[in-house]
Amino acid sequence: MESIHTKTHIVKDLLAFTLIVFISYILKDFLIPIFFAILLSVLIYPIVRFFETRLYFNRIFSIIIAILVFTAIIFFVCTLIGIQFQNILDKSDMYYDKIMQKIHLLIIQTENYTGVKSEDIVGSGQIEVKKIVKENSNSILELLTRSGSILSDFILTPLYMFFFLLYRTFLISFLHKATTNSRKNTRVVLSQLYDVQQNYLVGLGSVMVIVGLLNSVGLLVLGIDYPFFFGFLCALLLLVPYIGIIIGSLLPAAVALATKDSYWYAVGVIAIFSFIQFIEGNFITPKITGSKVSLNSFASILAIILFSMLWGIPGMILALPITASLKVLFDNSEKFKPVGFVLGEAEDKYFSNRAKNRLKIWKRIRSQK
Repeated sequence: MESIHTKTHIVKDLLAFTLIVFISYILKDFLIPIFFAILLSVLIYPIVRFFETRLYFNRIFSIIIAILVFTAIIFFVCTLIGIQFQNILDKSDMYYDKIMQKIHLLIIQTENYTGVKSEDIVGSGQIEVKKIVKENSNSILELLTRSGSILSDFILTPLYMFFFLLYRTFLISFLHKATTNSRKNTRVVLSQLYDVQQNYLVGLGSVMVIVGLLNSVGLLVLGIDYPFFFGFLCALLLLVPYIGIIIGSLLPAAVALATKDSYWYAVGVIAIFSFIQFIEGNFITPKITGSKVSLNSFASILAIILFSMLWGIPGMILALPITASLKVLFDNSEKFKPVGFVLGEAEDKYFSNRAKNRLKIWKRIRSQK
């Protein structure tokens, strides 16, 4: 009887999970701006709080100023990126010609070393990169805008941020009334959720600055054009975990291939960025972000894949903060606490204690012999 009862609960949980995923996919255009608004509201809340408590501004006025300052910073960064991209595009024809010359030279060298004819390597036709890019530009734009209209998200997200910050006290009171937990437990969970998001955002910003500087120094050493632009652009792409830095390394590698005499400069760019990615993932991020956003690598990758399938590129950006929030909720639930444990980092102490116990057992067996 107990076994049947357990199986029924498992089936209900699976059905509930499937229903949540289905609803999340159907309502993605509605949910994505809301989740971005929640995340960004946590980011600018200290600024709003400063205006309210230190400068004694009205709450509405404080929120409007904070959102305008944040929007102005984003606009300034996007403008700088756009101007720099335009400068690179102005030289695209020159880059294209030099890259094609090196590709043809590489094909000829391959033909001389291996005896395989160039027609067998690239076919009888010519390599027309410009045509390929032009034909696939619509597909790229469709990929970037698949998860809803960027314009609508750009308008709705600040609007949602305004109302979340304006009604924050009211929303917290609602959560106190809606949950069955005591008021103290609800306050603790809300505090943990805020801390994990704030920790993630501040940590991500700090990691971006450090990685951007390391990338820029590496490109400066190699003598690549636009080192600080490429270095910080790649760091900005850390918003898309694991994949962003790979995409960000391709553009400076292409510029290195076009402007340098040796192929090894392009290889060096990718090698430096890969090494920095290794340092960032294993040392910088764990040290700066701290234990409050302790998701293990396997859970993080699965979350990124799931959310990318669900919401596309915005889902990849939101995957880690949402999963970290879910871990907080699971850790505070007796029923789902094992799920929170699986999502978290493995404790070195646990493994070291097991190793010590095995060593003691092994020594005891040896002494008995």
